[in-house]
Amino acid sequence: MPNPNPSPEELLAMAELYLQESVAPLAAELDRNPEALREALQGLADRSLLALEIAAGTEATRQFQEITARYSGALAFLQTQHQSAGAMLAKGSNESLKQEYLPHLANGSRLLGLGFSHLRRLGSPAVKALPVPGGYLISGRVPWITGWDFFSEFILGATLPDGMELYGMAPLKKTEQADGGAIAFSEPMQLAAAQSTNTVTCLLSDWFLPEELVIAIEPKDSLRAKGKKNLLRHSFFCLGCARAGLDIIEAAARSKALPFIVAAFESLQEDLANCREAIWQERQSLEASFEKQLELRIWAIELANRCSRAAIAVSSGSANYGDHPAQRVYREALLFAVAGQTIDVMEAHLKRLAI
Repeated sequence: MPNPNPSPEELLAMAELYLQESVAPLAAELDRNPEALREALQGLADRSLLALEIAAGTEATRQFQEITARYSGALAFLQTQHQSAGAMLAKGSNESLKQEYLPHLANGSRLLGLGFSHLRRLGSPAVKALPVPGGYLISGRVPWITGWDFFSEFILGATLPDGMELYGMAPLKKTEQADGGAIAFSEPMQLAAAQSTNTVTCLLSDWFLPEELVIAIEPKDSLRAKGKKNLLRHSFFCLGCARAGLDIIEAAARSKALPFIVAAFESLQEDLANCREAIWQERQSLEASFEKQLELRIWAIELANRCSRAAIAVSSGSANYGDHPAQRVYREALLFAVAGQTIDVMEAHLKRLAI
């Protein structure tokens, strides 16, 4: 009989077994086929794995990120939108929304996306919120929302006149309001990696967001501040991507029996172990520094790129096939290099590349 209250370790073991048996064999299909990706996401939902940060804590969630990215970058990228939305909702101040949504997130009966990365950008706000009686009028363009036709709603971010950040719940479907407000979406973008995740842009015109759908109002530049504080968060996708590259190299080492492939695998495997250990130590350190976390983030990005390029090399010309595992992992390394990228990460990455 299944344990009704599994430990974080049991949840992670359940997740990895599912990913190994049901997701890994279909990774190429999941990358390009939204319906196949939908089934894989449902598999996580069936195992109540879609609200891990709420159920099992941050550390288990980061481990889950790495495991998922190892077996399917598309699934890792899609599910983290929902997981992050759930965690944000749980930390928000709207108790009514918590009661409505939180019990339904783990099993996927309510699925949420995110639309506020533009708040990190400098310059004029991309999306503005104007206070009016009973709520806010929202206008502007959200450049990036993943999960069209997967998620029914998304957490929308907008900038108030005083610079504070407003976060609220909005429908992830074209909608027109009686008083003229409207929300519309583009067709899914053509992406190099994880095309199946249906990433779109959103255009809002005097969209009325009622006060009861506001999740939180945060200080000016709070998202950028959180980006500095949670600098290592996206590193776990890179670690998983690096492991995916190593899986390909390890298979080639067995089939081709070339000593230099074995040597490369062992060297990269050691580097991955060292990078992972350093990241976990820094996360748990009472004296964690921004500079050290930035250094580790770039190490993880570079490691994913190196392992994916090595997977390309050992796969020879067949790596150029669109559905070859090495080709997919190579593109996923690109995706995770820029996911959650801040100005600081961009600068540090460029400095490292320019050496």
